[in-house]
Amino acid sequence: MKKHVVIGVTGGIAAYKALDIVSALRKKGIETHVILTKNACEFVTPLSFETLSNNEVVTDTFKRAKSWEVEHIALAKRADLFLIAPASANVIGKVANGIADDMLTTTLMAARCPIIFAPAMNTLMYENAIVQENIAFLKSKGCHFIEPDSGFLACGDIGKGKLQKVEVIIEKVLSYLEETQDLQGKNILVTAGPTIEAIDPMRYITNHSSGKMGYAIAEVAAKRGANVKLISGPTNLSCPDRVERFNIQSALEMYDVVNAHFEWADVVIKAAAVSDYRPLEISHEKIKKSEGDVQLILTRNPDILKSLGSRKGNKVLVGFAAETNNLIAYATEKIKSKNLDFIVANNISEEKAGFKGDTNIATIIDRNGETIKYPMMSKLELAHIILDTVKTFTR
Repeated sequence: MKKHVVIGVTGGIAAYKALDIVSALRKKGIETHVILTKNACEFVTPLSFETLSNNEVVTDTFKRAKSWEVEHIALAKRADLFLIAPASANVIGKVANGIADDMLTTTLMAARCPIIFAPAMNTLMYENAIVQENIAFLKSKGCHFIEPDSGFLACGDIGKGKLQKVEVIIEKVLSYLEETQDLQGKNILVTAGPTIEAIDPMRYITNHSSGKMGYAIAEVAAKRGANVKLISGPTNLSCPDRVERFNIQSALEMYDVVNAHFEWADVVIKAAAVSDYRPLEISHEKIKKSEGDVQLILTRNPDILKSLGSRKGNKVLVGFAAETNNLIAYATEKIKSKNLDFIVANNISEEKAGFKGDTNIATIIDRNGETIKYPMMSKLELAHIILDTVKTFTR
């Protein structure tokens, strides 16, 4: 089936390079539809893009349509991918703040396909803290960015801000269009979310885990062709498509369900934040408030990851370390004590790296001691990196 790419072109000297992007995609058999902003029309003409794309170019939100479709909605629905190249600081800022005041931003708001921004601007503009905050926010919402190139800029400055090479952009676009099935046939077991440990019928012990990281891993693994089972503590998240979910409450329940499916799995990714302790005794009636203090005696929960590591055989076993200090030392010790292939470590006290957000800042350490620290990115992006690392350990 032919793929459709909508290309948004914004005002900037790099707009002429979008002609090469359209031409290259057409040669790959990809249907292209172009939206030019008003400022882009000062640098390039609609006729040039119409000639190369063989489709009418959209420039005006209120131009009378030739068909009875609402044009921005029709384009958004048709798109398998949305590329903004070049992406100006203006359009990045507008989209980040929910502004839809022209055909490009209006169509972007309705898009439900992957969205890729390829920024191009002066170095000082690109490095501006507000622009970087807008980029980080859009990444946290699942948008993708192609880093600009460095070199001689149109303004005469030398630095980062050039539109990335056309061949690099095309390669990125094709990678998103081609549904990579590199995990087909693999059975992947993922745990996610918190556990809750009852104190009485009303109260319990838990933690701040939202489950977003584990759900992102399950979603991406399924999209890449794996058979996925997700064992989840209580969350407000919907089960990803093509994923079989098992809902649990306590650490003991998670222990039982993980063990029930362990033999099935080729890969186990333990992203859940499991309570280390549970109340030794659970009151069957609500504990009434009294004048004095109440002592709660806790007992250890079983170490699920360590128990799996003791009998993992040829399975790939991945752990997580959420720490507030001594991150690398604690994570490295867990690899050894729990017989992991690698661990994903993050300092939950860092801004944008906590449980409830859409972004993460992670360091991946493998059993050979190789350590790679990754910058802030969306949890979906990190999920891809984790699964790419899994592939290096699959037999």
